[in-house]
Order: sequence, then C-alpha cells, then structure tokens
Amino acid sequence: MTGWIRRAAAGLLISLAAAGSALAAYPDKPVRLVVPFPPGGATDLLAREVGNALSVRLGQPVVIDNRPGAGGNIAAIAVARAPADGYTLLFGTFGSLAVNKSLYDKPGYDPLKDFAPVASVAYLPNVLVVHPSVPARTVPELLALARKEPGKLTYGSFGNGSSSHLAGELFTHMAGVNITHIPYKGSAASMTDLIGGRLTMMFDSVSTALPYIRDGRVRALAVTTQKPSDQLPGVPTLAAAGVPGYELTAWFGVVAPTGTPKAVVDRLNSEIVASLKQPEMASKLASQGTVPFPSTPAQFGSYIRAQYEKWDGLIKSANIRVEQ
Repeated sequence: MTGWIRRAAAGLLISLAAAGSALAAYPDKPVRLVVPFPPGGATDLLAREVGNALSVRLGQPVVIDNRPGAGGNIAAIAVARAPADGYTLLFGTFGSLAVNKSLYDKPGYDPLKDFAPVASVAYLPNVLVVHPSVPARTVPELLALARKEPGKLTYGSFGNGSSSHLAGELFTHMAGVNITHIPYKGSAASMTDLIGGRLTMMFDSVSTALPYIRDGRVRALAVTTQKPSDQLPGVPTLAAAGVPGYELTAWFGVVAPTGTPKAVVDRLNSEIVASLKQPEMASKLASQGTVPFPSTPAQFGSYIRAQYEKWDGLIKSANIRVEQ
C-alpha cells in the first residue's frame, strides 16, 4: 500500500470514528424546533406535543422557537441556514414545504434542496361547509347551482395562497365551475362572514368548523381527505361526492438542514414515529382534530416532492401569487 493510500485510509478511519463518537453523544445539548407560526395556534400546539415527546425520548430539552412571518418563510430560512448537526429542526407545514416555493417570487429557500426530510407527523382534515340558506345539501347540488349562475356563489379563505384558498381553487378547477374567491385575514373572519350569510361556502379544518356544524350554523357537505373523518360520520369525501380524484390535506412534518448526518436523521425519525404510535399521543392529536401520519425519511421526502409538483401546477395555472 502506497503512502498516500495509507494516509487517506487513516483519515477516513479518523473521520468515521469522529462521526461515530458524535452520534453516540447525540444529543448532548437542547434541540431547537422552529415553528413557523405564533404560539397558541394549531401548528404551535401540535409542535409542542411532538417536542415534549421528543424531549423525553432524547433525554434533552426540545425548545420551541416560534418564528412567524411570510407564510412560514422566515422560519424555513432560519433552519435552512442553520448548522446541519441535528440541533436545529423545522416543524414544517403544507405551506412551507410544498407550496411557498411556487407562491413567492423569492421565498429565500428551496424545500426540495435545503432540507433533509425527517418524518411526517400528522394531517388535519378539512371540510367544505355552506351557509344553511344555500339550497344544496350535496356536492352535486352545489355544483348545479354554480353552473346555473357562474360567479354568483362565493367562497372565503384565510388569505391568498392559504390551504383554504388552494382547496377552493382545486375544487373549482376539477369541477369546472366559476365560484368567486373572497380572501380574508385568517379563519375567524371568514367563518364569521359565512355564519352571517355573507359567503356561500368555505373550506376550513374539521376541528374549527365542528362546533358550528353541530349547532347548525353551517352545513357540512364533504371532507377534502381521501378517507372520511371520524369526527363527521356520514359526511362523504369530495372524491366520492362528485369530484373524483379530489384530495387536499393540511399536513405537518419535521425536517433538518441538508447535510445532517443520516444516523442523526434516522434517530430522530425513530423517536418521532415511536411517539406517534403511543395511545396517549394519538389521543392528544385527536383532541386537536389531527390524525397521526408517521413515515420514514424517504417516504416523507417523496411525499413532499409529490405535493410540490401537484400544487405547483395548480398555482401556476391559476396565477396565484403572494407578495412577500
């Protein structure tokens, strides 16, 4: 063996030993979980449940770092630029990981290149609701009304580019109808106008809409997920109710900066997946209206790419843009 080969082999062994030593010690300090929305919201509450479970399983504190702004871009940029050592993670969302790259001219990061997928965590079913005065009790009846008077019906959303907006765009695109979009600043304002009869319909999370459905202030026609919601027995999926192939899921997952050691990613994945399988965690998620959605890193990476490709096409065809 020549001298340079010996030196290269020795260097490789030293590098592997150092990596192994680092992994054996991981984590030896607190882990930061960056959340792209303010404290108290659905994303924050879910992230805190995951963080608490991880703290126990890793033996180190998992500190929640709320970085709201720009639809999740501020938090995503912070994590994309952080050291790839497993100590800074992003609690990513449908928006930050699959949609913002297409919505913003300069989001400041690339979710397909700047992150190492760790694990999907949960998804939040959405539901199509209408005001009780609307003479439609099924999706086909609603579509008939829309076709009879194009542009007269309205749907509210939480804002341009939000999941509720994209749900409506996908609905009108796939059903071939013209329904006017009315953007609001958040779910509460749009739901208030729907209850007041100033909107025809909207797409909202099941957990948010459920109290209003139960007291009759809005009527549920269909859920947006592939499977019916346990919280809304008897309410069909949109795909089964008249728009074949329709599916929208607001989902959440954990990613790390690209370059994070595979062994660290695998460790984090195994701990997250194990915590999601605990009955106590499933119960906590159910109380928030979310459904556990565990995966391997490879599965989550494929899912992110498929979701990006799906929504990129719709966003471009509908010319949806958000100013940052």
